[in-house]
Amino acid sequence: MPPALGDHGQTLGEAGEAATLARIFPRLPEADAALLGPGDDAAVLRAPDGRYVVTTDTMVHGPDFRRAWSSPHDLGWKAAATNLADVAAMGAVPTALVVALVAPPETPVSDLEAFADGLRDACAALAPGCGVVGGDLSASGTLTIAVTAFGDLQSREPVLRSGARPGDVVALAGRLGLAATGLLLLFERGVDADGIPDAAAAARLRAAAPGPVDAQLAPSPPIAAGPAAARARATAMLDVSDGLAIDARRIAAASGVALDLDPAAIAAIAGTGIDPRVALSGGEDHALLATFPPDAVLPPGFAPIGRVVEGAGLLVDGRPFDGRGGWDPYADWDGAAG
Repeated sequence: MPPALGDHGQTLGEAGEAATLARIFPRLPEADAALLGPGDDAAVLRAPDGRYVVTTDTMVHGPDFRRAWSSPHDLGWKAAATNLADVAAMGAVPTALVVALVAPPETPVSDLEAFADGLRDACAALAPGCGVVGGDLSASGTLTIAVTAFGDLQSREPVLRSGARPGDVVALAGRLGLAATGLLLLFERGVDADGIPDAAAAARLRAAAPGPVDAQLAPSPPIAAGPAAARARATAMLDVSDGLAIDARRIAAASGVALDLDPAAIAAIAGTGIDPRVALSGGEDHALLATFPPDAVLPPGFAPIGRVVEGAGLLVDGRPFDGRGGWDPYADWDGAAG
């Protein structure tokens, strides 16, 4: 959401909170689980089996996105998609989102309308029936988006990171390395002569390489695969947001086992044009990594990429993998916004 350029209509500072929300509410997706949606101090949701999954995630301009690269619609879509993936990784069906947006007063209200459209379109495409039931709007010099997502376990137990056992099959639904490749391309070709993120350069790049750039700016995680994995008796699962190497280690550590990954299977999922090293270490794919009993039938969308073995940590083709890779918000933070 860049500052106003030319005639964008009213800004947030000119319209004020009440008028802005009056324009935004009609654009937000309704949640099937909502008994009471936006408008009161809190929403009221159905919890059919008495439990619900809840998660939250924050996107901050600079470390998480660049205004020159992401349209307001992209930001709404990605804010929804990344949280929907966390709900799905528990084996739950996403039901509702609560969205807090902190934006500079000079932001055009039309940008927030496009942001709301991104939320709506992501929910419709990735998790039909999930909607926005409330949130908050505030002002700051740094654009910040915070989403809390809720999910229905549908009377099943949640799929944790800690259930993998030796002999289990390691499988993945989604893509590997595409989002990280898109980010590399944006830093190489989506910038001006001084290396500053540039909207025109990014638009040209996106037209030339839509696959990886779209995967980075507007990801489409396999949300339905999460509940399907739970029905197929997945023993452990998580959303691959920080990179396959980091996230596979998380399952290994939580379960007290080692994960041994097959590099050929990883390369096959990554596909042509994706560096296998990027597929292993790159972040933000939002694929679902799961383990299944050896006699389980893998649900549609999942492909085997390894096995669970005795030991600790991450192995690749039977050998310890020591590379860090992936995304760590503190290790990788440089304080730049751009």
